[in-house]
This record gives sequence, C-alpha cells and structure tokens, in this order.
Amino acid sequence: MKKTIKDIKWEGKTAVMRCDFNVPLDGDRITDDIRIQSALPSIEYLLENGAAIVLMSHLGRPKGEAKPEFSMAPVAKRLTECLGQDVRLVASDIVVDEGVKEAAKALKAGEVILIENVRYRAEEEKNDPSFAKELASLGDVFVQDAFGTAHRAHASTTGIADYIPAVSGFLIEKELQFLGEAVNNPKRPFAAIMGGAKVKDKIPVITNLLDKVDILIVGGGMSYTFFKSQGNSIGTSLLDEEGLELAGDILRLAEEKGVKFMLPVDVVAADEFSNDSPHDVYAIDEIPDNRMGLDIGPETVIAFKEALESAKTVVWNGPMGVFEMDRFAEGTKAIAECLAEIDATTVIGGGDSAAAVAKFGLADKMTHISTGGGASLEFLEGKELPGIAIIEDK
Repeated sequence: MKKTIKDIKWEGKTAVMRCDFNVPLDGDRITDDIRIQSALPSIEYLLENGAAIVLMSHLGRPKGEAKPEFSMAPVAKRLTECLGQDVRLVASDIVVDEGVKEAAKALKAGEVILIENVRYRAEEEKNDPSFAKELASLGDVFVQDAFGTAHRAHASTTGIADYIPAVSGFLIEKELQFLGEAVNNPKRPFAAIMGGAKVKDKIPVITNLLDKVDILIVGGGMSYTFFKSQGNSIGTSLLDEEGLELAGDILRLAEEKGVKFMLPVDVVAADEFSNDSPHDVYAIDEIPDNRMGLDIGPETVIAFKEALESAKTVVWNGPMGVFEMDRFAEGTKAIAECLAEIDATTVIGGGDSAAAVAKFGLADKMTHISTGGGASLEFLEGKELPGIAIIEDK
C-alpha cells in the first residue's frame, strides 16, 4: 500500500502537487476540463486540512522552451473558477526562479499558487536532478496525482521525490485501486476488450492479460491483422505487417491457456476512410478487395454482448471501430452500452475508450475511467510505473 495525502498532518506544511493539467485548448479557452475536475478532490482535501499548495503540470509540447501558447494561464483561471478562490499563476520562463521561491515561501494555509509549464525546461524530461531539487525547494511534501504521466521518469514526476517525501493524491489512489484490483484480484469471469490500431503496441498487454483473463475480445483496427494471420483477405483494411507473426503467436497462446479468444465475425466495410463513404456489412472472410473494415458488424455485437453479460470484471482499452465518424460508431457504442448495463466492475483504460464512453454519454455508468492512456496500458502490461514507484510505502 502506498502512502496518500491522508497519511500526512498538513498543518504548517506546503504540498508540491504534480497534476495532469494537459488540457485541450482552443486559443486560451479550455475545451475539456475533465483533468482539472479530476484533481479537485485532492486539492480541496489539502486546503481543508491546513496545507498550502504549489501546483505544477506540463501542457503540450513546448520542447524545453518558454512558449506563450503553452502557458498555464488558462489553467490558473479555470482553477480559480472551480475552487472559488484565487489560484495565482506565478509565471517564470525558467519555471522556478527567486520570485517563484519567495511566492511559495510566503504561502499561508489554505492558499494555492500554480507555477509555469514544467516542460518550459528541457531538464524536466531529462529528469535532471538540479531541476528536481529546485521543484522540491518549493514545499515540504510531494503529492503525486498525475497518473497520465506516471509512466514517465521526469523531474516533476519522479526526480523530486529524491529530495522530499512523496505521497499520492486521491486520483492516483483510485487508479491503483481499480486498475490494480481488476488485473491482480478480479471478480470472475474476467473479460478484457482490446481495440485500437496496432497489434504490436498492445502485444505486451495482451500477453500479460492472457495469464489473467477468462475472455479476451479483440476488435477495432488491430483485428484485421489477426484475420490476415489466419489467412483471410482483409481488402484495404488496416494491417500491421510487423504484428502479423505476433498475432498468430497470440492466437496459439490463448488456445494453450484455455482463454476464450473472440474476434469479430462480421464487419462494416467501406470504400474509403470517410463518414460519407458507401458501406455494407460483410462476414470476415468476405471483405471485398477494394473495401476497408471500419467497424464491427451486428452479428459481432450480439456475440460480444453475450460473452460480456456474464462477466464480473471488464477492462476495456481501444474502440471497436472509427467511432469518431457517426456511421462507424455503432459497434463501439453498443459495447459501451453493454458495459453500462451489466452487473460488473467496468474499468475503461483511458485514451480513445474514455473519449468514446464520454461521446455516448455513458461515462457516469462506468466503475472507473482511467485518466492515463499510456500509463494505464503500461500498468496493464504489468510494468512498474516510475511515477508510482517513488511514492512511499505505508
């Protein structure tokens, strides 16, 4: 068990809190503030318990330079609105300077400041000890609550913990609870749904899950590589050439381990990658040479739903088709609706899957939606995440 913010007496202490405020922007307008909302419970707890807070995050890819379009100013404004109190951006092109240190030192209990984009400094992604020490100098305890970057060993996610004690915020605690329980101690039957494009990106995850799951469902773009490995024609559908041999290996491994491995039995295939393209439903061994699969078909939806109805734990990572296009969103929507209805612990592994359940208005019907696509994938692979490893044990 990792220490959390509840294990610290906060009176008279300043928390240096790493959040994931890498929000989408349209100019200086935040178009989706879910990452800010996700950090609020930890921030509010710290304030209620007598802490002062220095918040930090990255935003976009400024590549080690101070670029105004990647400033944290819009985040400070939104945090001020959400918390109902002033959250001042203490801006510095070098992130931490004497002015920033003085502002942090002057903080009183219940006050919050936000420092500038940590990736304004090239030292951040290099996990440079001197920059990590500068960040640590701003407070007494490091609060790690940025799951989305926990798989990166950067100065603000891991290096800082060499200089001050590290505990988790509630968001990290929740991620570890649900992802950890799902993978290591699931209620059974345990089903995993894997979608997305490239087989080789998900091979380590699938390999790890084959030792744990009862049912493994593969859909989306990468299913065509599995079809091809079985000798089927896939028309102009997405093919991961490098993953062909791996796909065959996985099919054999699943059989050896007695895992129920499910692929689509029919697909929606179109002339081209366009919402307006002519399209029809085909059995998987009848995809025309000039058409590409863009969604799972109705018979597949029925088969997948039947398999999932008995599940007690489901982990989903990757859509069933090009859900961004309404014409090819039905398969992904049907699976999301199924997970919303079944009596199971449902864990959505971030990224496109999270975007899909949000698009269909079903986010509040899922047990847990991970805030970190890449981090959740590495967690599902069984890797130790550096941003989690540095949190002190209880």
